[in-house]
Amino acid sequence: MRICMLMTACLLLAISVTAQVKEDKTALAFDNYIRTAMPLWKQPGLSVVVVKDGNIVFEKGYGVRELGKPAPYTNTTLSTCASTTKAMTAACMGMLVDEGKLHWDDRVADLLPSFKLADPFSSAAITVLDLFTHNAGLGNADMLWVAGYTREEIIHRMQSMTPAYSLRSDFIYQNLMYIVAGEVIHAVSGKTWDAFITERLFTPLGMNNTFADHSAIPASAISTVSHYPDNDSIKPIPYLYTDNIGAAGGVWSCADDMAKWLTCLLDSTRINGRRLLKPATYAALFTPQVVAPLNMYATLQLVRPHWLTYGLGWFQQDYRGQMLQFHTGSLAGLTAIAALVPDEHFGLYVYGNVDHSELRHALMYKAVDLWLHNDAGNDWSGRFYTLFSAMADSAKAREKRTLAKRVLQTHPTFPLTTYTGSFTNEHLATVQVTLKDSVLSVTMPGNISLQLAHWQYDVFRGAYNRWWFGKSWVQFIPGRDGEIKELAIDEVKYTRDR
Repeated sequence: MRICMLMTACLLLAISVTAQVKEDKTALAFDNYIRTAMPLWKQPGLSVVVVKDGNIVFEKGYGVRELGKPAPYTNTTLSTCASTTKAMTAACMGMLVDEGKLHWDDRVADLLPSFKLADPFSSAAITVLDLFTHNAGLGNADMLWVAGYTREEIIHRMQSMTPAYSLRSDFIYQNLMYIVAGEVIHAVSGKTWDAFITERLFTPLGMNNTFADHSAIPASAISTVSHYPDNDSIKPIPYLYTDNIGAAGGVWSCADDMAKWLTCLLDSTRINGRRLLKPATYAALFTPQVVAPLNMYATLQLVRPHWLTYGLGWFQQDYRGQMLQFHTGSLAGLTAIAALVPDEHFGLYVYGNVDHSELRHALMYKAVDLWLHNDAGNDWSGRFYTLFSAMADSAKAREKRTLAKRVLQTHPTFPLTTYTGSFTNEHLATVQVTLKDSVLSVTMPGNISLQLAHWQYDVFRGAYNRWWFGKSWVQFIPGRDGEIKELAIDEVKYTRDR
């Protein structure tokens, strides 16, 4: 009997050792892959955490928080979760559903009387569920939060937005409805979204280094710096303070705390044996609600999934025969990606500090390849880099073609003083056109401005005071009386105030 027990113990020990050796080899392969890939993407710094079967199997920081400075990027370095916040907001709404304070099919207008849209039918018909699925009829109007309007003002300005499509007939990714979801949570719970998510999610999970918005971060905390590509170099840029985006993308956290969030999700939201969400509500988060376009992410051109859908704060796609749940986050020179393969109790989170570096996608697929399929063959980083390099070359070619079409030796129709004044787009903003030292400028809310250079006729090209915003086309449109009636910024029209 003792011999049998000893043999069993030895066998279990051997299995354990073999598994640990395999785990170490997998982690080493992933580590080497990250180190090789970062220089290709000119990635200043990032942090990665991988969880499986309730354990952290990989966690590490790489590079620096800011180029030119030695401070390292670690697993406790704070960065924005950006749109990966959306899944947390959906979980918070699910808690209120479980408490019977609202239902997914409740009409938003009944819960939040200030919510109105230009289309009366949509105003009356939009449900709580519609707030999470990017198919409520609105186009992208991110300028509302970039300009710094409060959440209440954003909701007010949404009333005048022309619908981009009829309710539930299309999919356009946008942030405004998630801001509305945060205000619904406030109205129903009596607590701001910021307070609710902190009390009901971060505190129970022990996410003590996670904050609902940037302004809540203590001065002593260590955060990363945003970076942006500038021709062939990478430069630090100021962070765009966007606390008003709240439920759509406001959370700041770190790899350490994201491990707790992912582990909770992979264990059906259990914390110390107690579930944050009931089984049906938990399942709803990951249930495909709408079909999303396969061109949503350029990386899918190479991954080639059979389908892409959207649940409640999560995209879904098939990858190597399994459902992959994921969501990216991008904000002001910072990136993130969260990924889950629930059937395998597997999850990953990546933070990065350079704008739209798709190394995050490469690491997501590479981690799945290594941990779930023992396959080190796919060089997603190299393939994605080649893809995005080709896309950048195409953009440069388009710019060159645009420059070639310029009609030379033309002049503005009127004296430059004629173009000055106040112009309003009722759902976006009022902008001011001023003239100084023979140069026209357009000033927008949020201390955003465009310095204009004449292009041709009454068309100008504007360079933003925040150079990483790029450039915009600005056209002045006269009326029959010879006065300037409208201003168009990248086809968005503003009417001259009287």
